[in-house]
Amino acid sequence: MLQPTAMSLTDNVVAVTVPADGGWLGVLRTATAGLAARLRFAGDKIEDLRIAVDEACAMLLGIAPPGAQLHCRFEIGATELTVAISAPVNGKKKLPNDSAFAWKVLSGLTSRVDAEQAEGVATIRLVTELPQQPAAA
Repeated sequence: MLQPTAMSLTDNVVAVTVPADGGWLGVLRTATAGLAARLRFAGDKIEDLRIAVDEACAMLLGIAPPGAQLHCRFEIGATELTVAISAPVNGKKKLPNDSAFAWKVLSGLTSRVDAEQAEGVATIRLVTELPQQPAAA
């Protein structure tokens, strides 16, 4: 049985790799919620980001070959959190076009979303603005 790769934190990057199987999506949802909470996102924004990651993973699971892995990279920038989720592509399968309902969901839950598919790998990037931190007194 495949085990998820341990989370690593290096230079504001957290990377998690799990089998491309729906049963493992809970690991990515939990990692997303935990990181968002640590970054002081409000509860509703944590849930939005968790749903967005889940939806992006579902799109990738639909085109990944059996036995593949999902790679999720959380990059914490100065003003935004970028979540890049990628998986290999099974044959000539493609991500849904950008007018599909799933893309509208992702666009409504994040600040920006984009995708690319090249050299047998599809990647979906979700960008969300970091919460404003209160000024020091």
